[in-house]
Amino acid sequence: MAKRIITVLGSTGKQGGSVVKSILEDSNASSQFHVRAVTRDPAKEGAKSLASLGAEGDLNDKDSLHAAIKGAYGVFSVTNFWELFSAEAEEKQGRAVADVCKAEGVKHLVWSSLLNVNKLSHGVLPNVHHFDAKANVEEYIRSLGLPASFFLPGFYMSNLPKKSLRDMGNGKWALALPMPADSPMPLFDTEADTGKFVKAMFLNEQKVLGKRIYGATAYYTPTEILDQFKELFPQTGKDTVFSQLPGHVFKGILASTGAPEPIQEEMLQNMRLMPEFGYYGGDTLDSSLAVRNYPSTCFGFSPTETPKILSEKPTTWKEYAKNNEAFAGLN
Repeated sequence: MAKRIITVLGSTGKQGGSVVKSILEDSNASSQFHVRAVTRDPAKEGAKSLASLGAEGDLNDKDSLHAAIKGAYGVFSVTNFWELFSAEAEEKQGRAVADVCKAEGVKHLVWSSLLNVNKLSHGVLPNVHHFDAKANVEEYIRSLGLPASFFLPGFYMSNLPKKSLRDMGNGKWALALPMPADSPMPLFDTEADTGKFVKAMFLNEQKVLGKRIYGATAYYTPTEILDQFKELFPQTGKDTVFSQLPGHVFKGILASTGAPEPIQEEMLQNMRLMPEFGYYGGDTLDSSLAVRNYPSTCFGFSPTETPKILSEKPTTWKEYAKNNEAFAGLN
């Protein structure tokens, strides 16, 4: 049987690159799927290693999208708000992908989505545009009747080392965030784990069509993040503290990096989402994580739960921190 084509849009990014790598390195998936790795810039360093798989595609050009998607069984698509800092542009790109998938008869679109924070918060947090734009595209995809499932990545673990969790300049480390110490954060190793989830979604099409899959290992609080950091690096960690930043201080830190005020406010509201309304609106991760082909008891789930999708466990915060270059040399 001929392999089915999966077009991966944004193949040189963290999410798309993970999907390409995960399929190619999995004997089961690679025996079923041929990856068509699409990038806007084939000269880009990350694209050179994908040259044999590659196709050019511009999310702003429907003709090039048709060429990239034609003949594909499945499509993984992710848009990058931060490239243009425009929710309108991101929505336009996402709608274009959906329209082309519909026209080309794609059987399974996996859209990298997020919740609509404005709706979830009843207008309290109206400026988390990089969430809302993706959610609006999800709504549009559903309105088309397009066979699709929705992957919602959690809070990137990469946002912690040397950013929120860093050496304060005197050898003492601190975790500083504009939220209480008991706030639930769904941590996710984007580069290592996006592919694990998305590959499983393609392999289990009938179980996920129309559904949302949350991409996160577990909810961790800032206290738990620090406790595990201290377990890994007891000498460094003995003086490490958590600092709950006032909103204006957090925005001031962003301002010092050159971020304009609208982005400062967007990121503050993004952080407020977790303690005030829940990153996933208060949903548990069970329905996404209790779908694995390895023993569910190793993550605290009931052994009576039926494994369904994941064949590889997602990366824990402790595993990520242990191997992160930012923490190299700590003890």
